[in-house]
Amino acid sequence: MRDRPRTAQAGGQETSARPAPPSGRRVTRMSGQANGPSEDTRVLVVEDDRGIAESLERGLRQAGYAVEGVRTGRAALAAATPDVVLLDLGLPDIDGVEVCRRLRARSDAAIIAVTARGEEADRVVALDEGADDYLVKPFGLAELLARIRAVLRRRRPAEPELVRHGPLTLDPRTRQVSVDGRVVPLTPKEFGILECLAADPGRVVSRQQILERAWDAHWYGPTKVLDVHVAALRRKLGVPGLIETVYGHGFRLGAAGEPS
Repeated sequence: MRDRPRTAQAGGQETSARPAPPSGRRVTRMSGQANGPSEDTRVLVVEDDRGIAESLERGLRQAGYAVEGVRTGRAALAAATPDVVLLDLGLPDIDGVEVCRRLRARSDAAIIAVTARGEEADRVVALDEGADDYLVKPFGLAELLARIRAVLRRRRPAEPELVRHGPLTLDPRTRQVSVDGRVVPLTPKEFGILECLAADPGRVVSRQQILERAWDAHWYGPTKVLDVHVAALRRKLGVPGLIETVYGHGFRLGAAGEPS
C-alpha cells in the first residue's frame, strides 16, 4: 500500500504492515454475537496490506459481520455487492477514489474510505466521489464499528409512521388497523383503500387512483367493485362519516361523526 505508515491500528492493537499477497479474495462468515449485527450484513474489506486486512477482517468477524476481503481495485469491482465497503484509497492497480466512483455508480452500498490520506482535499474528493464516511489511519476497531453502524442507520429505510385520524389508527408496517384501540380485521383490498385515503386525510382521492393503488396499476375493470369494498370497510370500522363519498370525484377520509 503506497499511502500509509507502516502500522495501523485495528482491534485495539498495532499490526505491522507486510507485503501484499497476489490479487485474490476470500470469504469468511461467522455467526453474529448476541445483540450484534446480523451475519447477513456483508462487509467488503478492500485493503492490499495483508497484515492490516487480516486484523480488520478478524475484528469485523468477531463483531458478527459477514466479511469478504480483496486486495485490489479490480477484485473489489468484481465482488458481489455488499452492504458496506471499507475502501483503502492506496490500491496497487486502480486508485481508490476511482474505485469509489465506480462502485457508487452501480451500487447503493455504504462506502467508508479507510486511508492514511488525512488532508482535507483528499477527504473532499473521496466524499464527492461517493464515499459516505472517511476514516484516517491509525484508528481503533471501536471507532470503525461505530462508523459502520452509523452509515447503516443512515441508509436504512425509515419505518412508515403510524397514521392517526380521530379514533382511527393505521400501522403500515404491520398492516393493522384499530378504532378506539379495537383491532379491526381487514382484507388486503380494504386495507389498501384505507391506506390510500389515510395518506392525506381530507384530500379527495379519485376512484381510479384507489383502484390503481389497491388493485392494480393498470386496472380497467368496473369501478362499482370499489363501492362494494368501501361499504364493507365502513361497516367494519363502525365510525359514521370517517370515509366520505364526494360524488362525481371519489372518496376522502373525513371528520368522524358526520353523515357520509
